[in-house]
Amino acid sequence: MPAWGAIKVRGGRENNLRDIDVDIPKRKLTVFTGVSGSGKSSLVFETIAAESRRLINETYTAFVQGFMPTLARPDVESLEGLTAAIIVDQEPMGANARSTVGTATDAYDMLRVIFSRLGKPYIGPSSAFSFNLPAGSVRGEVTLERGRSEPEYQEHPITGGMCPDCEGLGRVSTVDIDALVDRDKSLNEGAITFPNFQVGGWYHRIFVDSGFFDPDKKLRDYTEAEWQRFLYGPEAKVKTEMINLTYYGLVDRIRRQYLIKDPDSLQPQLRAAVGRVSTTTPCPACEGTRLNTVARSSRIDGENIADCAAMQISDLAAWIRGIDAHGAGPMIEHLGALLDTFVEIGLGYLSLDRESSTLSGGESQRTRMVRHLGSSLTEITYVFDEPTVGLHAHDVQQMNGLLRRLRDKGNTVLVVEHEPELIRIADHVIDMGPGAGTHGGEIVFEGSFEGLTTSGTLTGRHLEVQQHLKETVRTPRGRIAIRGARLHNLQDVSVDVPLGILVAVTGVAGSGKSSLIHGCMPWTDRSVIAIDQTAIRGSRRSNPATYTGIMEPIRKAFAAANKVKPALFSANSKGACPACNGLGVVYTDLAFMAGVASVCEVCEGRRFSDEVLEYRLRGRNISDVLAMSVEEAQTFFTERPVRVMLDRLVDVGLGYITLGQMLNTLSGGERQRLKLAIEMSGEADVYVLDEPTSGLHMNDVDNLIGLLDRIIDNGRTVIVIEQNLDVVARADWVIDLGPGAGHDGGRVIFEGPPAELARAAHSLTGQHLRRRLEAAVLPA
Repeated sequence: MPAWGAIKVRGGRENNLRDIDVDIPKRKLTVFTGVSGSGKSSLVFETIAAESRRLINETYTAFVQGFMPTLARPDVESLEGLTAAIIVDQEPMGANARSTVGTATDAYDMLRVIFSRLGKPYIGPSSAFSFNLPAGSVRGEVTLERGRSEPEYQEHPITGGMCPDCEGLGRVSTVDIDALVDRDKSLNEGAITFPNFQVGGWYHRIFVDSGFFDPDKKLRDYTEAEWQRFLYGPEAKVKTEMINLTYYGLVDRIRRQYLIKDPDSLQPQLRAAVGRVSTTTPCPACEGTRLNTVARSSRIDGENIADCAAMQISDLAAWIRGIDAHGAGPMIEHLGALLDTFVEIGLGYLSLDRESSTLSGGESQRTRMVRHLGSSLTEITYVFDEPTVGLHAHDVQQMNGLLRRLRDKGNTVLVVEHEPELIRIADHVIDMGPGAGTHGGEIVFEGSFEGLTTSGTLTGRHLEVQQHLKETVRTPRGRIAIRGARLHNLQDVSVDVPLGILVAVTGVAGSGKSSLIHGCMPWTDRSVIAIDQTAIRGSRRSNPATYTGIMEPIRKAFAAANKVKPALFSANSKGACPACNGLGVVYTDLAFMAGVASVCEVCEGRRFSDEVLEYRLRGRNISDVLAMSVEEAQTFFTERPVRVMLDRLVDVGLGYITLGQMLNTLSGGERQRLKLAIEMSGEADVYVLDEPTSGLHMNDVDNLIGLLDRIIDNGRTVIVIEQNLDVVARADWVIDLGPGAGHDGGRVIFEGPPAELARAAHSLTGQHLRRRLEAAVLPA
């Protein structure tokens, strides 16, 4: 028994777990390894962390639980020794355009307090520096109880820092009216071409029922007064047949409904429409700072708060410590410590005014870590999902130190990870496998890192292997020229990107890799597919079969075999089980109690009606087919449209997932590879991949590199923005940026084959590649 006890799991059967029993030592750093889909997340996130959160929620009253998310009990016989769990995952930090790195970590709030104390001239409390609070006043009558009730007229000022022109967003949108409406049509003829404003819809009814316009009059015949009211208001109440609604001018409504939101938060149709009708530029009134003139007038040592928020965090940390602490000493010390944590965690190149929605998954996870590293809580279970994602080998060492700090404060740290350098520092290693999906779900090794390297498991064998450079590199067939790139931190970069080979773009996080490739590479003269880390969106009805598009040919195959309509084989249409409407589960609302999801008793979770389940294709019904893994479906289907995509899914290491698995149950790495499989089935000349090894085991990385080689051998070009040294070693050409991050980076410090990079002493990537080539990752 470990000195501090253990988290005891007995009979774990969540997802693909095979009735596993395991004791996880407390106050230790435990790393869970294994191939993708082997059951790591099922054990750590969906069993241990899920049950901890569920038990904590149960301590609240039924009334409070009604406002909390519903958490089902994981499929496990017993769990003992649980402590409160904090999950630090890679989910994006939200699509709120008002959220920045500073507001998400409270660093900007501390900065506001400092400026309210030390800023000259004094302009008010900390709210005067908030870009989310407008300046103005509230006027009206109030009734005060002073012996007798008498109404009084009062006016109260509101001290806020929001720029009135852009409403604190830092950008303004110019609307192209002719892209928004068809002047040759009337309202009843569908003059408004923007989605959701179709004839008969609510937004359309507001204009028609307002009485301000003749709905049959062509827009080109409007008077100047009608045109202004149609586009810009003013605001008014409109009574329709069923409900009273508020009228806004068309441009004002589009701005309120769509333009102030982050484009990535919109549905694809709306996102495309917004891009068609609007042009976004930095706000000229506040110069993109989000703050009004008054907020920017107060300064400390010559800098206003907007200047500070725009500084690189590493520079801001030094500046904060240089100001006179009189009157705000504790806050300056607290903010300085917080900013130092950003630097330690490898995020010193960010700025506080950076929008949260622009952070990558790895950056989002490390930003969340900032809040926890300064916490005084102990005896907490911290659960991390691949915290080294997006980190250069140089930064992994810093991450190791941070995880150790959390452990040494008296916490239990559980990490799902594939990075050998992080696995090396673990106090305890649990290796899952032996394979993925139905071939996994077992604990194949448990013990120390030294024991893992000699265990003979798939992970252990890869740790023993010494990496080798590609014997012969390919010869480029052309180039893409980038000249004078200055986006973000790029310092007038000029570089040629070779074609017809595997190109790796490397460098520490924040060195300018994405800015160079995604932002500056000209894509106009060739077919290019860019596969980034954007999360794919799907409802609980979505699954790999529907998302990849193979569900349609599957339905047609069933329809042709049984001489019926294809719609019968859709769980979202005529073939759906009438009891659960094709979901396979029934969601029961228990009023003030937490809702319950249970398997549908009519279809037993199969989603289809009994009539549909009678139809067969080569002896299997539609439910049987959706329960197949991709590998099983590969041998079952002969239809070419289905086979092509199934082959691609196997190539990217997703042969173990089932065709009907809910999309929202896939891990981040699985979703990334699903997207990769779809995009790579196209006919592009150039593929640009942004860290395609995210979430991949070392064995899966080998398979992915083999896939990329086959794509290049077919006459394509693959450009990967990547930190994985195995990929770098097997590339044909490397473009290394640096030498540091932020303003310390933005320069090309190496171009050439990997063999030359390994000899480049001035390159951090070259130094770590050389170490990787010299020896296997064995115990130090």
